[in-house]
Amino acid sequence: MIKIAPSLLAADYLNLEAEIRRLEGAGADWLHVDIMDGVFVPNISFGPGLVAAIRPVTKKYLDVHLMIVNPEKHLKTFRDAGADNITIHAETAGSLPAIAAKIKSLGAGAGVSINPDTPLNKISGFLNDFQLVLVMSVNPGFGGQVFMESTIGKVKELKRRISASGSKALIEVDGGINEKNAAALREAGADVLVAGSAIFKNEDMAQTIRRLKA
Repeated sequence: MIKIAPSLLAADYLNLEAEIRRLEGAGADWLHVDIMDGVFVPNISFGPGLVAAIRPVTKKYLDVHLMIVNPEKHLKTFRDAGADNITIHAETAGSLPAIAAKIKSLGAGAGVSINPDTPLNKISGFLNDFQLVLVMSVNPGFGGQVFMESTIGKVKELKRRISASGSKALIEVDGGINEKNAAALREAGADVLVAGSAIFKNEDMAQTIRRLKA
């Protein structure tokens, strides 16, 4: 069954532990933590300190998305903070196989992400190195953006390439996810949906998560 990973970027930061408890009760599968550096993307968000603060209060899988330059320098820091999965961007990383191997050597899942204008060819040769491929369905940097419909075809083609390569990588999609586009993404082959505003702006989180899954 598809997994739902609410993005904490849309949470109430002053009441983050309470927000996490709400997500746990609502049936969230993972917790998605967006790390932005103000260089690769225009916004600045969280750092390893927040991941370390979250780790003791939940057993949920912490899916950490590094939207930063030179991610190689920070892998151990985020793993030590409690990240279960670390996703880097193909646009900012050096050797993708080397980075994947480093993440896995730290005991975390290794993910690679691509922006909407980055072709699949950028990562097609490395699908067996990673356990997760994150397809951005908005230009990264801010929450609350409108979903790009072209993502559906991109996910479908990525699913085909993953199957052809023999990779077991999960496909994750992030950006503008809501009840209107979730079904098409599931049909295209998505395994994990990251949603922020669609979940946190709805008083009934459980109902929203159920609808995203169903």
